[in-house]
Amino acid sequence: MVIDLMNTPETAMPNFKGGEGVAYARMFFDGQNRMMLGRLPVGSSIGMHTHETNSEIMHVVSGAARVIMDGAEEIICAGQTHYCPKGHTHMTMPYGNEELVIFSVVPEQ
Repeated sequence: MVIDLMNTPETAMPNFKGGEGVAYARMFFDGQNRMMLGRLPVGSSIGMHTHETNSEIMHVVSGAARVIMDGAEEIICAGQTHYCPKGHTHMTMPYGNEELVIFSVVPEQ
């Protein structure tokens, strides 16, 4: 099955998960798994949230991310992947002065 996120409409999500500014995403959801190609302009963020029923695998396509997970900060660069297991809490924002582009997979568990 081919999923072409580049040709999926982009959705603007103001204050996503309580974050700042606007997050943008192209999404696929089959009822069990969500895949997203997202972008966060400088000054925007995905707010702090807990993965109660799922985990998240977030790969940085371009830019860099500042991630706070369970109170600890990580800087993740293009080509690196952040993993937030089920039951853990995190938030994400661009790091530096470049827009952050991420590919995320969120499987329900």
